[in-house]
Amino acid sequence: MPKDAKKDPRHALDSAEEGSRPSDKAGRLGRAFYEQELRKLQIELVKLQEWVRTEGLRIVVIFEGRDAAGKGGAIKRITEALNPRVCRVVALPAPTERESSQWYFQRYASQLPAAGEIVLFDRSWYNRAVVERVMGWASEEDVQEFFRECPEFERMLIRSGIVLVKYWFSVSDEEQDRRFQERINNPLKCWKFSPIDLEGRDRWEDFSRAKDEMFKYTDTKESPWWVVDGDDKRRARLNCISHLLTQVHYEDVLPQPFTLPPRRPASKGYVRVPIDTQTFVPRRY
Repeated sequence: MPKDAKKDPRHALDSAEEGSRPSDKAGRLGRAFYEQELRKLQIELVKLQEWVRTEGLRIVVIFEGRDAAGKGGAIKRITEALNPRVCRVVALPAPTERESSQWYFQRYASQLPAAGEIVLFDRSWYNRAVVERVMGWASEEDVQEFFRECPEFERMLIRSGIVLVKYWFSVSDEEQDRRFQERINNPLKCWKFSPIDLEGRDRWEDFSRAKDEMFKYTDTKESPWWVVDGDDKRRARLNCISHLLTQVHYEDVLPQPFTLPPRRPASKGYVRVPIDTQTFVPRRY
């Protein structure tokens, strides 16, 4: 984190008076304040990215939580200003038959960062402890073996020099239902809702019990879980990003702004081909 904390925009939410945070009728954070703070935090993310690239750091960030808890929205706001060659998202599909026969962590290990990379896992190896367990896709023996291996696996990652940060996005059942209905009604979001989401909704308490036991075994001193209150999406995103920025000591190594020099003079006889020899996209707008 930058040395000059007083000027650090990540602390804006801590220092801002409540009255300067306009909210809507539901008490959610107002759009103007949200966008203002998000821009500040995204600038800091770019600084972090450049520090990671320059210093050859390796960062893994895990995003877990119930369906519609806000994981994807937070990931989108983190990545939208970053270089995809430095920061990439891993969202693995169901394992293939071959992958199912491998060591459980194997396909996740192959996605770990090289030097100068940030990897965001949109769901992760923790599928086994919650989703797979609740839906009956993993046996109880598989789950107990996961609880034995996972803390050791994560200690190995940390000892190797990887910075590991784990977020659990928490959402109430009422807010989850509201978001599900929004997805069903919105043609731009309907692809996000599936029959599996509906089945998971009916197993709310089973998911809660599975999450509690997962925390019991994997919320360790070396690799703690950080819980994000996800009922207000805007607050959740700002809180998550501002916290993430505190997990790595970084310095501002961005190049200083400069004025572009004049273009080098001219031409070595190049003549542009006639426009009517090229095929242009129709001007419909």
